[in-house]
This record gives sequence, structure tokens and C-alpha cells, in this order.
Amino acid sequence: MFEGKSFFEILQLGGWTLYVLIFASILSVTVILFKLIEFWGKSKTTRIEFVSKIVKRLKKNDMEGAIEICDNTNSPMSSIAKAGITAHIEKNKNIGEAMEREIMIETVKLERFITILGTIGSIAVYIGLFGTVLGIIRAFHDISQVGSGGISIVIGGVSESLIATAAGLFVAIPAVIAYNFLTKLIDKFVVNMEYCASAVEDFILGKPSDEEK
Repeated sequence: MFEGKSFFEILQLGGWTLYVLIFASILSVTVILFKLIEFWGKSKTTRIEFVSKIVKRLKKNDMEGAIEICDNTNSPMSSIAKAGITAHIEKNKNIGEAMEREIMIETVKLERFITILGTIGSIAVYIGLFGTVLGIIRAFHDISQVGSGGISIVIGGVSESLIATAAGLFVAIPAVIAYNFLTKLIDKFVVNMEYCASAVEDFILGKPSDEEK
């Protein structure tokens, strides 16, 4: 069907919707790579390792050392621990609330650009179907203008227009998979942040933390 046709000629068969899908594909891949690199950097430090370092400093009453560890750690947990320690230094009794606010801020940062993948995964198929419908309409219009054409011509026009649907699926499937995968990673980060907040708060308030058990 596409023998002898160049890439741009195939794009013309799918209509303007293929250009939209190509843009969506580039945007989707960019977001996926950006978030994977970001999450890879933030996940190098495990929660047990980080909380152990913080608790050791707190046991020595070395607040500045604990804050320094937070500043030098590329993890959402570092901001949570720092918020709790800072609140304790400032004699703020609402240590838990300070860390909860920081958890919400960090969660929003982690979710940045994720909605783009969800949107592309949801609408790419429909954009492809729309392109197919337009292609079918164009095929029948061309046949009516010529005034002749058998079933083979109709089938040829329809099959060519289906490239838009195929392109829509090609864009949507990776976007949906990446969206679900990244959402699971965000959930894991949230669990780690809540664990860190609980451990720091328990220690500061004089309760035995999980690290001491």
C-alpha cells in the first residue's frame, strides 16, 4: 500500500492529524525521559539509609549536621526531614504539620508534567480516529468527483486513512504505560516521605523510632 511512497507522502495520506500525533509523540518521549532521569536521581538514597543518618545526628543533638545531610541529599525525603528539624529548632510545636505541608509541596513537584502523559494517552487514539474519519470522507468525496471506482478503490482509500488510527495507538500506548509506571513511582516516593516524617517526628518528640527498634 505504501510502496514507493516517501515519509512525507505517507503523512499526507493521514492528513493533518498525523502532524499533531508526531508532536504529541515527541512531547511524550521528552516528558518520559525527563521524569525517568529525575526519579532515578531522587531514588539513589533509600529511606532506611537516609533516616539512619538523620537519626544518628539527632541523637548527638547535631541539628546543623542533620540539616547539612538534608541539603546534600537529592531526595524528596530531605526536604521533609529538614522541615521537621527546622521547626524543632525554631521551637515550633507543630512539627508534624510542617512536614505534612512539605510532603504536599514535594508531591506536587513529583507530579509535574505527569498529567501531560495522561492527557496524551487519553486523546491520541481519538485524534487518530478523527484523522481516519476525515480520510474516509475524503476518499468517498474523491470517488464521487471522478464518478467511477469499484470496491478496490474504496478499500484502498479506507486502508490508507487507517494510518491515522495506527499512529494514534502508537502514541497512546507508550504514554499510558509510562503514566502508570511513573504514578507508581510517585506513590513509592510518598510512602518514603511519610515514613521519614514519622521517624523524625517520633524521635524529636522522644518516642522510639523504627530505627531504634
